[in-house]
Amino acid sequence: MQQYSSLPDQNSLIDATPKLLTTIEQLRAQLWLESSLNQLQSRLNDCLVSACNTVPQAGAAQAEIFQAVVNEINSAVHSSNLALTDCAVGIALFQPQETVATVCYVSRSPSPNSQPLFVEVLTAEKKLLLRLQEVIKLEDLQQLEHQQPQSAWRLADDSGKVMGWLIIATASLSSDRESPIKSQAQLRSQLMARSAKYCTTALVQMRHILSWQQQYQQLSNSNQELERTNQLKNQFLANTSHEIRTPLSSIIGFTHLLLAPGYEPTRERQQDYLNIIQSSGKHLLALINDILDLSKIEANQLEVQWEIIDVPLLCNNVLALVKEKAANKGLKLCLELEPDITTLVADPLRLKQMLLNLIFNALKFTSEGSVGLRVAPKGLFVHFTVWDTGSGISQEDQIQLFEPYFQIAKAVAGGVEGTGLGLAVTQKLAQIHGGSVKVESEVNRGSRFTLVLPFKQELGVGGDEGDEGDEGDEGAKFSSFPLHFTPSSSVEILLVENDLPNADLMQIYLRKLGYQVTWVQNAGEMWETLTVLEPAVILMDVCLTDGNGLSLVQQLREHEQYRTIPVIVQTAMAMKGDRETCLAAGVNDYISKPIDLPLLARLVAKYSKAPTSLDGE
Repeated sequence: MQQYSSLPDQNSLIDATPKLLTTIEQLRAQLWLESSLNQLQSRLNDCLVSACNTVPQAGAAQAEIFQAVVNEINSAVHSSNLALTDCAVGIALFQPQETVATVCYVSRSPSPNSQPLFVEVLTAEKKLLLRLQEVIKLEDLQQLEHQQPQSAWRLADDSGKVMGWLIIATASLSSDRESPIKSQAQLRSQLMARSAKYCTTALVQMRHILSWQQQYQQLSNSNQELERTNQLKNQFLANTSHEIRTPLSSIIGFTHLLLAPGYEPTRERQQDYLNIIQSSGKHLLALINDILDLSKIEANQLEVQWEIIDVPLLCNNVLALVKEKAANKGLKLCLELEPDITTLVADPLRLKQMLLNLIFNALKFTSEGSVGLRVAPKGLFVHFTVWDTGSGISQEDQIQLFEPYFQIAKAVAGGVEGTGLGLAVTQKLAQIHGGSVKVESEVNRGSRFTLVLPFKQELGVGGDEGDEGDEGDEGAKFSSFPLHFTPSSSVEILLVENDLPNADLMQIYLRKLGYQVTWVQNAGEMWETLTVLEPAVILMDVCLTDGNGLSLVQQLREHEQYRTIPVIVQTAMAMKGDRETCLAAGVNDYISKPIDLPLLARLVAKYSKAPTSLDGE
């Protein structure tokens, strides 16, 4: 009988030992690889978490990832049995369009006395230094990438954009150390390739984090700006409400007083009350025009009329307008004009507006002393400096001084009137003129506002030429033409006006000048009246209860018997383009509300051919 033994054959055990040892070494190597990569992944995750919890700069966040990669690979290589102790790891960054890369990150040197390390490029038969700030040509990097064993790995995102290069370098080694390196070359390649992949993924994720943080920051900034704008809006509405109610109180109060039964003030007192009512009305109109001006400027719709201006004359006229206000506060007004200043090219209305804004501010914040205007040339520019001996402005307030709706806290608390629009409008008007506004001030030591404008502008730039009927931008600057009208009582005026107070005002005024005025309130009454009346001029309101005044004008132009009747529109439409819209509808002229009565008389005289001293103007 044949005997079998369960014991292994002695020779078979001896033969299996090398295979078993090889398997154990492979497992150890694989465990080392996975452990090193896990450590790297953990470190990169820490970098990403840190970025999520803070707001890093893009360069700093990327640098942290690169340095983590080179340090972790260096640590892994030095702690292994690969005998790669004389190696270093570096990352070279470059832009695709550039021909060179620069080593920006290297791992810690294995010893203080280490010599500069090299990468061997066998195909080029040369050695490359691998140290900080060392330049490496792109072609050398590509050779390192394609040689065997591979020594460079590119870090490219999904779009193919290269974010950097990962390079491993070895020093010249003795023959007894070459064998272990060659035997582990594949393992080293796996470590580097997977490390490069981890690094690329981390860079892309960091890019997403930074992009999200940037969007979040922009949204946060937008929310803060919206909140700030809302606060300014509320402050503006509160200030505007105060500004509107103050003159309205005077208008309504003194009107009520004049209408009160049994109250019969003297003629002089009546005149005082009426002056207050008129002044308050002009203040309301000036407030509205400030708001409209700012809206037009911000919409880039403000037109300017360039003219050659007599500077001394304009400055004297400006001070004349504020003379009474200064006298009421006991302040001295000063004007200093350099003899070289004669003319400059600007919009006279806007220049006067800018100077008045600055001077009125100086008067508001000066309780004693003086306010002055100094005009001096500085090269190609002229400097209009408005100075005062008032309370001055803190550095903190100066930063926000030219922002719309901003008001100094002490001014609001002290009841100083204003909406915070004047300086904002002035600065923007100066910029339209190619100039600027500067401020110098110290608390309790007065202020100096300097309006800087160029001497010359290109004439004809900035809008249509002025028109005698276009009063929309002139605000409270009402006409003051002498009234030497002697029209025939046969001159008939047809007034189509929806608003009773405005209708009464124009009727009383025009009848005082000698015109025959027929008033109708709507389109139906107008057509009925035209069957029995041949007016010399029709004054047309735009907003009527039964139609649009501009549509009525177009209908009038379609009837031959009415086609030649001059039509003047009087309307509250005073925004940019409203005048042009009215003229395009077929009207002859335009006047905005509140009605400038002398201008109304001038236009009626012009189109009715009444024999007055203003004919031909």
